[in-house]
Amino acid sequence: MSRRIIWLTIASSIFVALAIMVYSKQSIIGSGQRDGTPQPASLQQQSGIAKQTPNSNESPGQTANPGGPKAICSLFVAQAPDIQGLKLGMTSDEVLADFPGSRDDAEVRSDLSRPPQYGGTRFLIRPDKFGVKEKFAGIKKITFTFLDGRVSAMNAGYDGPEWKNVDEFVAKFSEGKTLPPADAWEAAIGMDTQLKTLKCSGFEISIFAGGKGGNINYVQLRDLAAEKELANRRAKAREKAEKEGKVQ
Repeated sequence: MSRRIIWLTIASSIFVALAIMVYSKQSIIGSGQRDGTPQPASLQQQSGIAKQTPNSNESPGQTANPGGPKAICSLFVAQAPDIQGLKLGMTSDEVLADFPGSRDDAEVRSDLSRPPQYGGTRFLIRPDKFGVKEKFAGIKKITFTFLDGRVSAMNAGYDGPEWKNVDEFVAKFSEGKTLPPADAWEAAIGMDTQLKTLKCSGFEISIFAGGKGGNINYVQLRDLAAEKELANRRAKAREKAEKEGKVQ
């Protein structure tokens, strides 16, 4: 009888020890998940630009925004889309080289002759005047804004077509580009079918669809850092002028 009791006691002790080991292992794994311990790479899903959660339907270049209806574009200026090869950050020489003979154009020369304002300059190009109408088909004019000699913004005005709504224009412009879909863009209040804007980490795109036959459609790209720098320069100049005025 005593031998049987001894064996039961030993068996019970082994069972309790095994239970404690299993519980301890589960606790360690659970705490690792809670305290941020790296998980296997297979559990970490990332796009080339922005992190995504499993089963995400997000497009490249955007991240989840659980607190709001819109996605957040994570692209930087270097990843900004181009307009027929024209990009933010290009020099004025690079831009003019795309339009043979533009330096001799009276309108362009007039714009170039204006002195910079706080480092900012601007000129307008009409593609059909420089033998590049096919490359820039549908674009009637492009306004380039520069800061310290590099493109900080550009606005391409189109001569059609007429879109049913701005989402169609956004979809067409986004073809072959790493941009979120139209429903991730912010619609302008009161103009939700005509004007949408996408604000990314380093730049902003606005697309407008409107006018008879789409004759006032446009795409505008802006370098946000350059825009902020120009605003700071203007503010400092104004502050300096005010101080000098008080001294006088």
